[in-house]
Amino acid sequence: MVSDRPLSVAVIGAGPAGIYASDILSKSGLDVEIDLFERLPAPYGLVRYGVAPDHPRIRAIITALYKVLQRGDIRLLANVNVGGEDADITVEDLHAHYDAIIFATGSDRDKPIDLPGQDLPECYGASDFVSWYDGNPDYPRFWPLEAKEVAVIGVGNVALDIARVMAKHPADMLKTEIPENVAKELYKSPITDVHIFGRRGPAQVKFTPLELRELGQQPGVKVIVSEEDFEFDEGSEQAIAASKQTKMVVDTLINYAMDEDDSEADRRIHLHLFSAPKEILADEDGHVRALVTERTQLNGDGTVSGTGELRETPVQAVYRAVGYFSSPIEGLPFDERRGVIPNQEGRVTDLEGTPLNGIYATGWVKRGPVGLIGSTKSDAQQTIAHLVEDAEAGKLVATGKAVGHDAMIELLEQRGVPFSTWHGWELLDEYEKQLGADFGEVEGGRGARERVKVVSRKAMSAISRGEDVPEDLIGQDGE
Repeated sequence: MVSDRPLSVAVIGAGPAGIYASDILSKSGLDVEIDLFERLPAPYGLVRYGVAPDHPRIRAIITALYKVLQRGDIRLLANVNVGGEDADITVEDLHAHYDAIIFATGSDRDKPIDLPGQDLPECYGASDFVSWYDGNPDYPRFWPLEAKEVAVIGVGNVALDIARVMAKHPADMLKTEIPENVAKELYKSPITDVHIFGRRGPAQVKFTPLELRELGQQPGVKVIVSEEDFEFDEGSEQAIAASKQTKMVVDTLINYAMDEDDSEADRRIHLHLFSAPKEILADEDGHVRALVTERTQLNGDGTVSGTGELRETPVQAVYRAVGYFSSPIEGLPFDERRGVIPNQEGRVTDLEGTPLNGIYATGWVKRGPVGLIGSTKSDAQQTIAHLVEDAEAGKLVATGKAVGHDAMIELLEQRGVPFSTWHGWELLDEYEKQLGADFGEVEGGRGARERVKVVSRKAMSAISRGEDVPEDLIGQDGE
C-alpha cells in the first residue's frame, strides 16, 4: 500500500456495478480516494438508459444509488470518455494518475446472431431501441415506428420491455419520465400486433414473474398465448419443481392462454413458444415482410430440436433481443467470443491468463450480461476483496508523479474536456424534475410528471456546468 498518501482509485462506469464497487471500496478500511468516471453527463448507467421508463422499481434503485453518491466521498467525473473512440482519457492516463483502476463499463451493444435477412432495413437490435426510448444522448432522436406488425426475437425481460413499450397506448406512457421526442413518435405509431418468439418452452423462458404479469396489465392491450405451446418434458418438470420463480412464470403463461376475456383491445402481444427463428423475408422492394420460424419439440431434458415444420408470420419489422454484449476498451485485452474483459475473479488478465497489475473489472463487463442487482453487489464484493488484498501487499502504485483527483482535474481542464461533477448532476436532476412539474396537456395526457429527461448531450452538459442552454435544444428533437 502507498504509505505517504491515500490509495487513489479510478472506477470507470457510474452504473450500479461501478457505484456498488465504489461504495464497498470506501467501506473496506483502506485509506482510499475514489474518482468515479462516467461517459455520459448523467450517472446510473442501465438503470437510467436500459430499463423501460414505466418500471416503478427504477425509482427505488436510483434512490439507493443516489444516497451513495450524495455522501461526497466518491467523486463523480461525468461526461468523460475513457478508452473509447475519440477518448478524452486513455488507460495509460489512468495508470499514471491512479494506483488502481476498476472497469465497470457494462454491456452496451447487442449480442450477435446469425439469421438470414437480419441486414434488412427494418431489422433492429434491442439495445439501440432501448437507448432511443430511454433518451440516451448518443443515439438519434428519431425512430422509424412505421410497422403495424412487429416481431421480437427473445424471451427475456428486454423482449418484454420492447413489446410493452410498443404496444402500450402512448397516453399511458406519459406518467413516466419518457422523453418528449419519444412520446411524439409513439403517438404516430400504427402498431397493432407485437409477436414475441422463443425457441424453447414455458419452463425455459427467461422472463421474471413480475415483468411477465405487467405485460397483461396495459389498458387496451391483450396478451395471447396458444394452448399448443404448453408441453413439458422431464427436464421441464424438474425446472418447475426446483424454482418457485419458474413455476410462477409458467402459471402466468397458462393464465394468459386460458383468458377468455373478449373485451375490446386494439393492440395485441402474441407470445410464440417452441418457435425458432430461421429467416427474415423481404418483399420485392427489399423491406421486411415476414419472419419464418421452425416449430421445435422438447428432447426430454429441457432442450429442444427442430421438427422441420416451418411457419411464416407477417411482420414489417424485426427486433433482436437475445442478450447484450460489452464493447472493447482501447488499451485493454478483450475476449471477443464472450464479450468481456478477461479476468480471474475480477483481476484483469491478458488473453493468456496472466494478471495485469492494478486493473480490475466488475459487473457485466466482468461476467457477461447475466444477473440482477443482487448479483452485481456480490460481484463487486469479490472484485474489491482482491483489490484490497493487492493493496495490502503493496502491489498498487501509480506510474506517474501527479497522482489523484486534483491532478486528473488539471489534465481534463488542459484538454478542454467539458466534464461535470456530482453538483452538476444535481443541477441537471432538478432541471429535469422542473420540466416534469411544468408538463401540461399533451394529446390526452394531463398533469405533472416526476421528470422529463433532457436528451441532448449539449444541453445536458450545459445545464450540468451552470451554462446557458440554447433554446433550440430544449425541444429535444435533435442537437
